[in-house]
Amino acid sequence: MDNQSGFLRSRTPSIMDDDLMMASPGTPFDTPISGFRQRVFGGINYDMTGDLETTTQQPDRLIPERGTKESVGVAMYQLKKGGTSLASERGPGQEDSSVGEYYRLNLACSLFSASPDEVSGRILPIGSRYRNKGILSEHDSNLRVIYSRNRRRNFRNNTFRYIPQTPERILDAPDLIDDYYLNLLDWSSTNILTVALGQICYLWNAESGDITHLTQTTDENIITSVKFAQEGNTLAIGSNSADIDLWDTTTGEKVKALNGHVARVGSLAWNGKLLASGSRSNVILLHDTRVGSQPVDTLAAHQQEVCGLQWSPDGAQLASGGNDNMLHVWDNRNRTSPRLRLSSHRAAVKALGWSPHQSGLLASGGGTADRSIRFWNTLTGECINTIDTKSQVCSMLWSSNRNELLTSHGYSENQLSLWKYPSMKRIANLSGHSSRVLHLALSPDAQTVVSAAGDETIRFWKCFAEEKTSKRQKVVAEPSHFAPLTLR
Repeated sequence: MDNQSGFLRSRTPSIMDDDLMMASPGTPFDTPISGFRQRVFGGINYDMTGDLETTTQQPDRLIPERGTKESVGVAMYQLKKGGTSLASERGPGQEDSSVGEYYRLNLACSLFSASPDEVSGRILPIGSRYRNKGILSEHDSNLRVIYSRNRRRNFRNNTFRYIPQTPERILDAPDLIDDYYLNLLDWSSTNILTVALGQICYLWNAESGDITHLTQTTDENIITSVKFAQEGNTLAIGSNSADIDLWDTTTGEKVKALNGHVARVGSLAWNGKLLASGSRSNVILLHDTRVGSQPVDTLAAHQQEVCGLQWSPDGAQLASGGNDNMLHVWDNRNRTSPRLRLSSHRAAVKALGWSPHQSGLLASGGGTADRSIRFWNTLTGECINTIDTKSQVCSMLWSSNRNELLTSHGYSENQLSLWKYPSMKRIANLSGHSSRVLHLALSPDAQTVVSAAGDETIRFWKCFAEEKTSKRQKVVAEPSHFAPLTLR
C-alpha cells in the first residue's frame, strides 16, 4: 500500500484486522502478534491470506532523528489528539476499534522514537485552543467551590454598612448643666439646633453655621427644658421658676407665656398645637397654644418629678416617665387616669422612644439603679423584651429609615449604643464623651444625631447616614462652619 496516503486516514479493514484486534493496546510493536512480526517502516508486503513477509529493501523515505525535539513533538501530538489514550477511548462494550487508530499510534511511536505509553499519555493544555473540557471539568469544579467560599468571607455583602466611630464635628458648650432630669437640646424641622447653657438659650443654624443668642433668664433663674414644635418655628422654653415661654425663632420675639406650674419644668412635648409639660410638682399640664395661657387639662399620677415626656407618632398616646420609677401611658381621648401603669423599672425613667415602624411599640430606659431598656406593647400592656445595658440610660432615638434604636448612656462608659431591633444586637458603640451623655436630637433628614454631655461638648454623629450606591468618588473638603466654634 501507499504509506503516504495511509498516514492521514483509516485503512479499509482486511483479513489482517482480525489478528491486529486481538492484540492488547500495551503490546510492544516489535514483538510477534498472532504469529507474525509487524514493522511500520521498512519493506512491508501485505498478503491477503494473513501472512506478512519482510523484505530487505530500503525504506521509501528518510525519517530523521529528532534528538532533543522529540518531547516537543510528542506534546504537540498529544494536544492535537485530545490528550487521551486509545485505551481510555474504548468503552466497556467496545472491544474493537478501527485499525487506522493503531496505525496512527504505531506511526507516532516511530516518528518520535517513543514508547506507546509516552505517546498515549495525558497532557493538560494551558491555552484554550486545545483545551479538553472533559479532563479539566473536575479540576475547575473544585476551584469554583474554593473561590465561592473565599468570596463570601473576603467580600462585603449587601447588608454591610459602615458606621463612623468618631464624631463628624464637635462644638464647645460651656455651662451646660449636668442634670439627669433636664432636657436642654433639640433640633427643629427647619434645621435649627437649640441648646440651653445655664441662663442663655442659643440657636445654631446647621446650614450656615450662624449662632443666635435668643434669650436669657434673670435673677439666677436657669433654663431647664427646650422643645421645638413640629412646624419648626415655635420654641417652648421651660425654666426653674416654673415659667414656660413660647418664642418665634424666625423673628426672635416672645409670643406667649404659659402659666400653671409651681415648680421647675424639666420636660416638654408637642402634639400639634397641644403642649405637654412635666414639672417637679409631679404633674403634667396640657396647654392649647391657640387659646389662653392657662392649661386645658392636668394629668396627675406620678409621685415624684416628671422627667420624660413623649407623644406617639399618631398623637393618640402620651408616655410619661418619672423619678418615682414609674412609666405611664395616657390615652389622649380619656385623660382622667393613665391607661397603663408600668412599674418594672427600678430607677428614674427619663429615656422614652416611640417606634416609627410599629404602632404601639414603646421603648423606655432606666437610670443608674436599673440600667435596662424595656420594650412595651402599649395596646396590651405587655413587656416584649428587656435588655441590660450595664450603664445608666439617659436618652434614646429611633431611626426613621431603619428599624434601629440609638441610646445614650452615663455611668460608667458614657457611650452611645446602636441596636438592631427586634434582635437587639448591638451594632456599634460610639465613644468620645468623657461624661454621661444626657441629651440626643435627630436632624431633619434623619441621618445625623447630635449628643450633649456633662463634659460640656456637643458632638455630631453620622450613625443613621444612608450608604451611597454609586462608585466611591474623591471628595474635596469644603470649608467647615463647625470647626472650633463655641456656643457662648
